Amino acid sequence: MQHHHTVDASAVFAGPLGDELRARLASDENVLAIVPVDLSADLQFGNGLLALTQERLLACDPQTREWREWPLAVDQSLRLQDHGGVGNLALHNHDARLAHWYITLSHQAAMVLLQQQFDRQRERIARQLAYSAVVDEEAAHCPACNAPLPPDTEECPACARQQAPQTSTWVLLRLWRFAKPYQGQLLLGFLLTLATTGAQLVAPYLAIPLMDKILIPFQNGEQIDPALVRFYLGALLLSALLAWALGWARTFVLAKVSERIGANLRTTTYNHLLTLSLDYYGSKRTGDLMARIGAETDRINLFLSLNALDFVTDVLMIVMTSVILFSINPWLALVTLVPLPFIGWMIHTVRDRLRTGFEKIDRVWSEVTNVLADTIPGIRVVKAFAQERREAARFEEANQVNLEANDKVNKTWSLFTPTVTLLTEIGLLIVWAFGIYLVAGGSITVGVLTAFIAYIGRFYTRLDSMSRIVSVTQKAAAGAKRIFDILDHVSNVPQPANPVKMNQVQGAITMKDVGFRYGSRSVIKHLDLHIQPGEMIGLVGHSGSGKSTLVNLICRFFDVSSGSIQLDGVDVRRIAVSDYRRNIGLVLQEPFLFFGTIAENIAYGKPEATRAEIVAAARAAHAHEFILRLPQGYDSLVGERGQSLSGGERQRISIARALLIDPRILILDEATSAVDTETEKEIQKALDNLVQGRTTIAIAHRLSTLRKADRLVVMDRGEIVEVGPHDELIALRGAYWRLYEAQARRAEEDAQAAGLVLQTPLIKD
Repeated sequence: MQHHHTVDASAVFAGPLGDELRARLASDENVLAIVPVDLSADLQFGNGLLALTQERLLACDPQTREWREWPLAVDQSLRLQDHGGVGNLALHNHDARLAHWYITLSHQAAMVLLQQQFDRQRERIARQLAYSAVVDEEAAHCPACNAPLPPDTEECPACARQQAPQTSTWVLLRLWRFAKPYQGQLLLGFLLTLATTGAQLVAPYLAIPLMDKILIPFQNGEQIDPALVRFYLGALLLSALLAWALGWARTFVLAKVSERIGANLRTTTYNHLLTLSLDYYGSKRTGDLMARIGAETDRINLFLSLNALDFVTDVLMIVMTSVILFSINPWLALVTLVPLPFIGWMIHTVRDRLRTGFEKIDRVWSEVTNVLADTIPGIRVVKAFAQERREAARFEEANQVNLEANDKVNKTWSLFTPTVTLLTEIGLLIVWAFGIYLVAGGSITVGVLTAFIAYIGRFYTRLDSMSRIVSVTQKAAAGAKRIFDILDHVSNVPQPANPVKMNQVQGAITMKDVGFRYGSRSVIKHLDLHIQPGEMIGLVGHSGSGKSTLVNLICRFFDVSSGSIQLDGVDVRRIAVSDYRRNIGLVLQEPFLFFGTIAENIAYGKPEATRAEIVAAARAAHAHEFILRLPQGYDSLVGERGQSLSGGERQRISIARALLIDPRILILDEATSAVDTETEKEIQKALDNLVQGRTTIAIAHRLSTLRKADRLVVMDRGEIVEVGPHDELIALRGAYWRLYEAQARRAEEDAQAAGLVLQTPLIKD
């Protein structure tokens, strides 16, 4: 077959095929994944294309250059297989195979991505079909089993229970992707293990001539040959030194490799976590994720560095010992293997119980970690409400559940291990009895029996060790499953296959028929809004009206369920996530500061910023003065979450952080709601500097924050009910007027009760 030069997906999209594909796309249709189809149906090289959008699959035949398309449907599946270096992507429905494509494995990563995106789009379509009959708060049904779904969830509990995958020891084989870069060192380690095991088997074999040629003849009155004694003893010493040196080299090489595999596993898992969308974190506990990256990877690392090495050594020792035993005396070797079937049956029986038990231990231990992750960051609240005893009781309860789960596993394990030891002792007893019988009959010599017993001791010791590996293997398998649960999760905010480059962002935001659901609950419905570059928009409305959700959609923390959000006329789903968010500055109601210096927190979005740029941003945020009053100024350490600073100080540092990156779009999420009036004035001065020349979207419940807004957008139940400046909306005497009047009356009543004169009316969010 002729040599073929592969072409990556981005190059194909930029070439003539990409132009043809773009011509076939609708205005709101985005390419989610693309794969070059470089083999025809008869496995001849060609130049074709397979692309996935949110609505369909499009394909260009590599030989005829004809285009075909398949609208996505719930009953479809995209299956990926490979054989002999050729990948096969096949599109099926419940009746038949609709199409298939042959692709060289040089594009395997692109094929896997396309398959994952296909599954996500199919699930999205299934949810839309399931929810199409749902009106407001009516219960949705599972598209698979038609069972009612719980409120605010997209997962069917019945299907989840039926389809819950069982942890298998084979999951450990998936760790090969992390071990593959070190396959040369692993091969060296295996060869060293083989050599070490062979060196350890020399000593028992030398027992035969020591007994038959030296000790037994001496007992019968013959003289001992000193040269022969020195030879055999020297050989014993040499084999011991060789086994020691080879064992040291083996342990060093494999331990070094396993540490790097563990480090890569932790890094890859953490990096993948950072790519996942916010909805994943909304359903996970911090302590559980910390335990997976920390404790589980340590457990896997321990398994790879010690237990797997011991297991390989045990297998080699048993195999090589068995070969030597059969070469010495086949009948005696057969007797040696009598306990093996019973031990194998026990391992098979106990394995499932141990696996289930260790999975439960992992879950309950995560609960213990979760209590710690909740309590320690919130220790101020715990002490403020005098809830130390309650939290101690909660930890004790979680710890007790953990103890009970461990006790249940230990009951099984405590019976299993001694039973294996008993079987090996019985096997040794049988060998002694049968060996004495053979010596008495003259079939073997005493030296042969002595060597046999020495080998049997090593054989059964390794067999006992192999039985103990069942426990640690199941622990490692349970840990690996929890790690791969993270790695297998695909972000609900996918990266576009061929992102659009935004060189000069103007800041125009357009929302067209935007809809969004949390589970079965519709939060945003048929929303249309256009924001001009540099315009300031204020979002107001009752709690739960959808303001924060709309901001999350604009930031692309979530993707819209229907419709589109565009930046300067480009769908945000066609822009790389990092490039898009680099143009957004976010100031939250509760600013989050990392443990570190003031300067490091201000420069978080721009680590390469100079000290002059940091100071300039702090001055614009009206934070420079209070920073200089700190003991080390900009180099002063702030505690975890910035607890050593006041709320207003933390907020001004977060404003400086947003100013430093100079974003074109600014999001203010109730930036002044948690501070007093004087602090609000300082923050407002900083915000005035921040909003100049930027497209600004502000959520606030204080009128002072929104007084300079160009337009106010009033939301109710996920819909826009009014849009316009403050005076026009007041004149309409509609939803905004009612909200304004109600909050003004409440503020006036509060002021009168306190004996104060109302200065600024409030708008309650």
